Amino acid sequence: MVLVTGATGLVGTHMLIKLIKEQSQIRALYRTEAKKEKAKTVFLSYFSKKEEYLFDTIDWVKADINDIPALSEAFKGITHVYHCAAIISFDISQYKKLRKVNIEGTANIVNLSLVHNVQKLCHVSSIATLGDSINGQLIDENAEWNPEVKNSVYAITKYGAEMEVWRGTQEGLNAIIVNPGVIIGPGFFYDGSGYIFKKIYNGMPYYTNGVTGYVGIEDVVNLMFLLTNSEFTRERYIVVSENLSFQKAFEMIAKHLQKPIPKKEITPFLMKGAYYMQRFGRVLFNTKQVIFKPSIKSAFSKSIYKNDKIIQALDYNFIPIENTIKKTAKFFLENR
Repeated sequence: MVLVTGATGLVGTHMLIKLIKEQSQIRALYRTEAKKEKAKTVFLSYFSKKEEYLFDTIDWVKADINDIPALSEAFKGITHVYHCAAIISFDISQYKKLRKVNIEGTANIVNLSLVHNVQKLCHVSSIATLGDSINGQLIDENAEWNPEVKNSVYAITKYGAEMEVWRGTQEGLNAIIVNPGVIIGPGFFYDGSGYIFKKIYNGMPYYTNGVTGYVGIEDVVNLMFLLTNSEFTRERYIVVSENLSFQKAFEMIAKHLQKPIPKKEITPFLMKGAYYMQRFGRVLFNTKQVIFKPSIKSAFSKSIYKNDKIIQALDYNFIPIENTIKKTAKFFLENR
């Protein structure tokens, strides 16, 4: 039986869809009924009316990855683990929460995988854990983490999670790590990359001049499945289909949402001004803050990622990112 943690998030839900299509026996972890129902809506959009029963063939277990007794029960009979659970936030005030879930939670998954002799663990990390480009060179899997730079709390805790996985491999665990870029996929528009669709739909005239790696959710889960069922182990793989400027990515999203294309380039000075306005608003009026110093840095960074390793390992062809953006925009418009 296969265990999926974080089964109600973007990666986790689409991993369930992939595994069901592969006729796998699945146990899925969830924390709230509301999140499970949201995942169900996305899940059922990929199947016909006659196939709706498939969602109920999944063994759903309500358990937190820091609840050791519940987690231990969930691991009984498990042969493979897809560890998708994580918190994404750049808010430094959330550091303790991020550390608890991303690092300590991953340590629990690694430890129980060892105790239960799991055949293989697939851990979902991020390109955020990779080092910066040196002298304009492309970033590959050998890029070293630099603790001296101002890394985001998200990057720090995801790097810590990777260290727990590598520790597990030293203790005999077969594991692989995937480092996806910005993941585009339908169903989740309240945070992460999905929030960009919501912002552009509501009218967002601005873009920054940064560049980063993007990948479709279908590619992410396909590659996770292939790697987990391959002989490859104790390796990490960058999962990026295309490197795009934010301007180009926003243009594609606006086009398929049938909304005006963002045409105003915002400067670092103006974005920092927006950051301080949001910060003061949060302190004085408890308003929502979505811009943080690390997000300003990433908005103007030009990071280009290589995907040669995963392509050569699996002879894989990535789906053009615009195809995924089009599909995601269609889902957004039909379910907004």
